[in-house]
This record gives sequence, C-alpha cells and structure tokens, in this order.
Amino acid sequence: MTDDDAQAGPGAPSGAGEPSGPGELSARAQAVLALERRSWAGPGAKERAIREELGLAPVRYYQILNALLDDRRALAHDPVTVNRLRRVRQARRGER
Repeated sequence: MTDDDAQAGPGAPSGAGEPSGPGELSARAQAVLALERRSWAGPGAKERAIREELGLAPVRYYQILNALLDDRRALAHDPVTVNRLRRVRQARRGER
C-alpha cells in the first residue's frame, strides 16, 4: 500500500483513491462495488473485466473489495451488495 492509497483510519479501503467529498467513496471504490453487482457469464470473465475496466490485478481488486466491506461509506453507498458480500465472507470464514 502506498501513501496515496491510504485512507484515514483502520478499515478504510486501501487503494480506493481520494474520496469525492467528506464521507463519500472514491470513484474507484464505487467502480469496484458496481463491478461486484454484475453477474458473470463464465470463468475468467470477471477477472478480465477487473483488468480491462479498472486496470487492477485481480489480487489487488479483492484486497480493495475486502477493505470496502468494513467501510461504513461502502455500506451506505450500496447496502445490498455490501451485506451480501459480508454474508459470503462470514460463511467462508466459518468453513475454515
């Protein structure tokens, strides 16, 4: 994580860029959530979209996404997607 990626406080999405305004998500964070809302035709389609549309490696994308799940601004921006992904994450943690 670079200094440019850092947000104030723990749990803030690293790599999300500068927020649009106080209490708002950055454009990159909004784009990550928008991409996550979509459905995918087959294997590799999502990873291809991550690279082409966001210019991120899939590993970096998932790091940003995971941090967003703990960000109250992401929850306020897209509660349906964030809550769904939180449930998925919790279920996967329970399997370990």
